[in-house]
Parts: sequence; C-alpha cells; structure tokens
Amino acid sequence: MKRYANHSGDSGVEAYRITAGSIFVRFRNRSEPYEYRSTGRAGPEKVARMKALAEAGRGLSTYISRYAHDDYER
Repeated sequence: MKRYANHSGDSGVEAYRITAGSIFVRFRNRSEPYEYRSTGRAGPEKVARMKALAEAGRGLSTYISRYAHDDYER
C-alpha cells in the first residue's frame, strides 16, 4: 500500500492502494483496509473521486465519511 500524503495533517487515512476497479483504504485505527469497488456499492463515480483524492493527498477521509461511509465491500 502507498502511504497517504495527508497534506492537511489530521486525516484518519494512513495508506491506500489503487487497482483498475477499486481503491483499498487503510485507516489509522484499523489494521485491515476497506475496499471500495466501482462495480460494488460505492459505484464508479465515488471510486473515481476517492482515487483522485488519494493521489492528491487531501480530502479522502472527509469524502468517505460524507459520501461513502458504508459503501465498502469488505
């Protein structure tokens, strides 16, 4: 997994991994990552936005808590 840049300094996201159809996000308080799939509950638009935010290193935790909190697959 790639370490999340955390430009804001207070993100709950620690690391992420991007694949063709999903993003895996590991939070500071969890050992196992959450998977958000474009073909699953999160859908392609949310997954694309999460990928962009992960690469930018800002806003991912806030976006997940507001728009994709329960949309993980596992």
